[in-house]
Amino acid sequence: MGRAELAEAVNRYIWQTTGKRHQLDAHTIARYERGAVRWPSAAYRWGLRAVLDADSDADLGFYPTRRGNSQSPTRSDAAAGKAFDVRARVGFDGSPAEFLANTTVESPVPTRLGWTEVEHVRATTRAVAMSENLFGGGLSCEAATAQLRWAGQLLDVSAAREVHRAIAEAVGNLAGVVAYSAFDIANYAAADRCFAFALWCADASGSWSLRANTLADMARKAVYLGDLDYALELIEFAEVRSDRLTATARAMLATIRARLLALTGRHAEARADIDRADGHFADHDPAVDPPWLCYYDAAEHHGSTGKALIPIAQMREIPELATSRLDEAIRRQGTEYPRSRTFSRIRLATLLMNTGYPQEALPIGRQAVVDSGSLRSKRLLTELQGLAGAAEAYSHLGDVAELRHNITSMSHPAT
Repeated sequence: MGRAELAEAVNRYIWQTTGKRHQLDAHTIARYERGAVRWPSAAYRWGLRAVLDADSDADLGFYPTRRGNSQSPTRSDAAAGKAFDVRARVGFDGSPAEFLANTTVESPVPTRLGWTEVEHVRATTRAVAMSENLFGGGLSCEAATAQLRWAGQLLDVSAAREVHRAIAEAVGNLAGVVAYSAFDIANYAAADRCFAFALWCADASGSWSLRANTLADMARKAVYLGDLDYALELIEFAEVRSDRLTATARAMLATIRARLLALTGRHAEARADIDRADGHFADHDPAVDPPWLCYYDAAEHHGSTGKALIPIAQMREIPELATSRLDEAIRRQGTEYPRSRTFSRIRLATLLMNTGYPQEALPIGRQAVVDSGSLRSKRLLTELQGLAGAAEAYSHLGDVAELRHNITSMSHPAT
């Protein structure tokens, strides 16, 4: 057997005989072969004896040491000043990615669910969402997907009815966050799969609010990809049974619908939906909102409604229709939402460029470029490219040309 095959055989033997999972791997087998570890744990010695049909530990070349593992230098080694070669001792002879490629840790799945597991998934979702907001989907998506795979197993575990409903809703919320992280880095296939799973969880939990929020995020993705008809269809599905939704959710949905109407030239209807969204938001109560709506605060409402009004402001060449809302969003968006604030700055600068105010747009655009440096978001780069396009008409101005160059330098590697 090769090292990996031997390690897998030992893990399988221990699992079949004890019901306990272990993670012996090829790198550890190599360390045993080199003598870097002369006295493995009892479980691994037992498993190796069984798989290799050895009568004793000595037959395998294992001998007890004073501290069990001979990889640590002795006091006399240190006193003599002998070099301690970490790479040689631990078998690190490749890249970090190669070294960790076979390192997996399977968290045990409980045999019955309680409220502890529900809170665990909710806390995981909060951590993933915070990371995604701070750094973009690029630094969050892979780790979040691993969390979702584990959490999804909980849906097959027996639980009281209310606990099962709550875990399905919590896992669906996590799936929605993972989907949006994948969307943010342009992994649309993964986003679609996670959105579909979130909808399934919403149905399993009977959560109209989770269903509406998932459909809203799917609509945002459809708008980004230019499928406005499908996006409008999704929003209208999301507004079914709006009586089951909080005022915050109704404001969020009305704002997305207003943007779609504005993009398709139905400006009067769009303005009416903005008024409807403002009315709902005036009645919002964060205390009754589900956890996935915590982001939709006053800053987000100003930013989203300002974004919805941009097509109308540009067509009429009256930037004030949207600038006051975008300004307010930038002022209110806190340090925990740097990506949202950067989006608002890009949109404000682009609007000002498109309506003939390049000097006013310049400082806003510059700050957006600086802020984008710490974010990993394909959507953000796309909007920056839009700002560069809007600034092209003023590229004869030295400062504008510099801004366009800085954006192009950022955007090029991701295109």
